[in-house]
Amino acid sequence: MYPLDPRPEEINIIDIAHALSNLCRFTGHVRTFYSVAEHSVRVSQHCDPKDALWGLLHDASEAYLADMSRPMKRYSDFGTLYREVEARLMSVICEKYGLPQEMPESVAIADTRLLMTEKRDLMHGCNKPWEDTGEPIAGLIIPWNPFMGERRFLERFAALTEPLIEAGA
Repeated sequence: MYPLDPRPEEINIIDIAHALSNLCRFTGHVRTFYSVAEHSVRVSQHCDPKDALWGLLHDASEAYLADMSRPMKRYSDFGTLYREVEARLMSVICEKYGLPQEMPESVAIADTRLLMTEKRDLMHGCNKPWEDTGEPIAGLIIPWNPFMGERRFLERFAALTEPLIEAGA
């Protein structure tokens, strides 16, 4: 799979689950390993149920591009290029899995709430102001290991797509 020229037939959910389960959020600046796969599962559980598959796959491009911190992604020339490549790749992922091209609002809200929860539970004394605000999710995040992250990501994918397969979609 070449991320600068992605094709739907090259996108593979097993590759996505495996890569995201081994990719640490916040470029590793957390108290303990916390995977993008786990973050994605949690987003899918806290957005509108009709948007849950989008929530699960909202960071799927990172399986092929790696994660980039929000400040770099939003406020740098490099981030501008990254966002262009990421948007193209996400478009192909959406096509592959029959998702709308635009991220649903409930996914964006859940993603921000998870960000606030992760800041609270996983970062060492992070007292810098963040432009993102939102109410953290109740309960403490106890991170999964990569094996568990991959397994739960694939289980969540199966649970969300099985009804679609049965309906002939």
